[in-house]
Amino acid sequence: MESVNQDQLKELIKTALVEVLEQRRDLLHDAVAEALEDLAMIRAIEEGASSELIGRSEVFDLLEGKA
Repeated sequence: MESVNQDQLKELIKTALVEVLEQRRDLLHDAVAEALEDLAMIRAIEEGASSELIGRSEVFDLLEGKA
């Protein structure tokens, strides 16, 4: 049995990863989309943490179009 050195292993992994990404682009797309959604959520949480608090009724008024 032939052993594989570290450089050969890196090249094999790189080749396998490229093949997977070429065959399953949806996996990369989904991962990037999820990362962008996470970043947007983080920004929204940070913005909410530093903004003025309002009451529950004001929120529902806005949601119902009464404001």
